[in-house]
Amino acid sequence: MKIIILVEGKTERVFMPFLRDFLQTRLTEMPKLSCRPYHGRVPKDDKLRRIVEKLLTGKKPAHAVIALSDVYTGTDDFIDAADAKQKMKNWVGNNPHFYPHVAQHDFEAWLLPFWSDIQKLAGHNKKQPSNEPENVNHNKPPARHLEEIFRLGKRRRYQKPRDAKSILEGKDLSISANACPELKAFLNTLLTLCGGTPLS
Repeated sequence: MKIIILVEGKTERVFMPFLRDFLQTRLTEMPKLSCRPYHGRVPKDDKLRRIVEKLLTGKKPAHAVIALSDVYTGTDDFIDAADAKQKMKNWVGNNPHFYPHVAQHDFEAWLLPFWSDIQKLAGHNKKQPSNEPENVNHNKPPARHLEEIFRLGKRRRYQKPRDAKSILEGKDLSISANACPELKAFLNTLLTLCGGTPLS
């Protein structure tokens, strides 16, 4: 099983080893996962359709392509997770091997369940922004909360790839999935595609 995941950038790329570790404990046969970063945002409109079709029909075709976008892209393209997934689906067209997924509102929402570790790393006891990380919204997306606690801690500035890796080190992604329905949906797509048991 070959699965290609289209992602926005370096932070999501840092996520891949932790994703593989999570899948290894739940699958009898691991898929070949490949990550394609787009340095800012996953393509949209006709460009996304062309990329997906090429990846599914090229010399070494993938069995599935997953687009993993943030809802918060710095534009007003998406209202929420449902809107983002529907728009990506519409852009690609009726393709049963394409799976749109999102982090609501950005990837850092999936780090917020590990807030006590973030506090230690940042050196500050700022209160967790919400018990429902994916409800932290456009006005102040999760990444801004991380930037703020690191600024308050005055140890160092928050750097997405470096600190996301430190936060996720040794963590069970199912803890984050239980607090983040969009992460759970993404993980369950992978588990289902690879013959595993979805998270309940």
